[in-house]
Amino acid sequence: MRETPEELKELQALLDDSLSRSTTHLRSIINTERTLTAEQLTQVITGMCTLALSTVTAKGEPRISGVDGHFLHGKWHFGTARGAAKARHLAARPAVSAAHMRGEDLGVFTHGTVEILNPQDAEPPADWPDLLAYFKGFYGDDSFDWDNDVVYYRLHPHWTTVYAADIAKLAAESRS
Repeated sequence: MRETPEELKELQALLDDSLSRSTTHLRSIINTERTLTAEQLTQVITGMCTLALSTVTAKGEPRISGVDGHFLHGKWHFGTARGAAKARHLAARPAVSAAHMRGEDLGVFTHGTVEILNPQDAEPPADWPDLLAYFKGFYGDDSFDWDNDVVYYRLHPHWTTVYAADIAKLAAESRS
């Protein structure tokens, strides 16, 4: 768990607010008995988690693809090739939806906007060196030309919900 107490508090407020603003139908599926707290979530989604990421083309057509998601400091982080179609979509239209699902056991659903963490023509955010060290540690220092081959993003969520069919099972799996 890399989250500070303040980040956990912000994530919990987002989870609570998102569920309270959800439809009756969604709340009949995701409720207090079938969701995770912010602290539980950060203990369950560690390492690399495959995300289904949805972007939008210039014509307004949805596109979905997979990315390696890393849940760090209460937000999803992911990368792609600088020349990928999704990189062009995100540069022009930074609104995205992302889902991480583990069968019928877990679903994490997020809507928000992305921030480019390693732009080629601007100063990166202050925490980029720490994030880059994490990514290099995960993928290997020489896996990419980190300045030119890949672009990394942070998803700033405005809505996130979590479905957990069996909280005890997820907690036990995260400890093993």
